[in-house]
Amino acid sequence: QVQLVESGGGLVQAGGSLRLACAASAGRTFSTYYMGWFRQAPGKEREFVAAISWTGGSTLYPDSVKGRFTISRDNVKNTVYLQMNSLKPEDTAVYYCAAGERTYGDRRYTPSGYDYWGQGTQVTVSS
Repeated sequence: QVQLVESGGGLVQAGGSLRLACAASAGRTFSTYYMGWFRQAPGKEREFVAAISWTGGSTLYPDSVKGRFTISRDNVKNTVYLQMNSLKPEDTAVYYCAAGERTYGDRRYTPSGYDYWGQGTQVTVSS
């Protein structure tokens, strides 16, 4: 089992940047978890934002954030990051970090593909 704690959210103007961090306390080696970021705006479903493979060699993004967001991980510090640049008001949401034990194929893009979740951190982008 793993506990996840997000940090780094806040209020930023459109065009600005934020860096989210997700610290993991893992019962097993952190590098065995596939990691993802999702977000959820009020009244909307939880939405895939980014994912990164076990060693960090492969990353995934939806078109809505591609070129603006970058996911990375540090398997020594047991932390995954989400660098968000050129933020837009539509990026406003609660951002969640997630860890998966058997996250392959299409499961990488859906909340049901992940086993553990953080409590979320609010990101608000003002216009």
